[in-house]
Amino acid sequence: MASEKTTSKRYYHIIALVMLIFFVISFITNILNSIIVDVKNSFDLSLTLTGLLPFAFFIAYGVMSIPAGFLSEKFSDKTLLSLSFLFMALASIGFTFFPSYVVFSITLFALGSCMAVLQVIINPMLRVAGGEEHFAFNSVLAQLVFGLASFLSPFLYKYIVDTDSNEFGFAGYIRELVPEDLPWVGLYMIFSIIAVILLAVVFFTKYPKYEKNEDEVAGDSSSYLSLLKNKWTILFFLGIFCYVGTEQGVGNWISQFLNQYHGLDAQTIGADTVAYFWAMLTVGCLLGLLLLKIMDSRKLLIGATTITMVFLVLALTGSAKVALFSFPAIGFFISVMWSVIFSLALNSVKENHGSLSGILCTGIAGGAVIPFLVGALGEISSLKTGMFFLLVPLAFVLSIGFWANPLVNNKTIQLKGKPNK
Repeated sequence: MASEKTTSKRYYHIIALVMLIFFVISFITNILNSIIVDVKNSFDLSLTLTGLLPFAFFIAYGVMSIPAGFLSEKFSDKTLLSLSFLFMALASIGFTFFPSYVVFSITLFALGSCMAVLQVIINPMLRVAGGEEHFAFNSVLAQLVFGLASFLSPFLYKYIVDTDSNEFGFAGYIRELVPEDLPWVGLYMIFSIIAVILLAVVFFTKYPKYEKNEDEVAGDSSSYLSLLKNKWTILFFLGIFCYVGTEQGVGNWISQFLNQYHGLDAQTIGADTVAYFWAMLTVGCLLGLLLLKIMDSRKLLIGATTITMVFLVLALTGSAKVALFSFPAIGFFISVMWSVIFSLALNSVKENHGSLSGILCTGIAGGAVIPFLVGALGEISSLKTGMFFLLVPLAFVLSIGFWANPLVNNKTIQLKGKPNK
């Protein structure tokens, strides 16, 4: 490999490509938070069936995260990136032609599978493109891009479904291509166009050759079996599972909750609140990185989780004004959880960090299971009761701060960048 200085100059285009991919991953992933009420109304769904939609997307992470690691050892970055965007384009365009609940569920699983593959590929690419000494900075930058996309996606949704102000513009043209009573489906027409553009960019991009670090290499089956016998692996897997489940359990149901309990429009105030939730999560992530330099990560986790639980109760029991403030506040305080749990996990085992990372990322499937449970409980009792259930995974996250016993304290190491979902 070339020197660090040469590497940075040669691979700036790869850094830009990775940032673009992070943006697209976040944009497509978190649009579901904004459209969930429209989807529920369009297909006349129960809360349980509505909860199955994020389940279909995030369960793909549980299914594909480890296999994606093995695929990355056998195929080139270019091949896997190209295939991922090709399948994303086909899945998105297929849904726009055949919009139904079943097809949408299959589409979300296909998109989630592609996202899992992309996640495995782009983190090593980012390390090589910018040089190892800049990896932490570039990872934080990627997190900012990720958060920016999550913040912006609700505004694209508002633009597409706003029939009053966009009758003859681009949004009007997109709506003409989809059923009149399903304007939100036009978003997936746009996603298919984006995927085709990225497919072309990926195909004509030149990629560096590089060796993966230990924590980027998929181990063999024996390394996974060895880790799964370690109680710390299971506990930290559950920690990631509970964090992502909480993040998506809040994000997915914000609009429905505000609409159902406070009569607030899901296409305007609901979408705005979702956007603010993701914006505050991004800001909180940056503050968390600074705090991790001056305090023990376990104490930070305990404090952030306790405050999160307080704001969750306020959001569910307070007035509309309190809810509109509390939901974004939850995003701010949960933001440090992923980085803390992931770093504590890696610092709690001596070897096989690559395999451990794969197991931990499989915990992203919590974003499938917990929002579904919220919907199912909401069907049996009420949505408010279902969302109170989120205190259970938060309680487990809180417990990590008391029982975690890392081999290396966070003050003595450089915090790694957060692997994006």
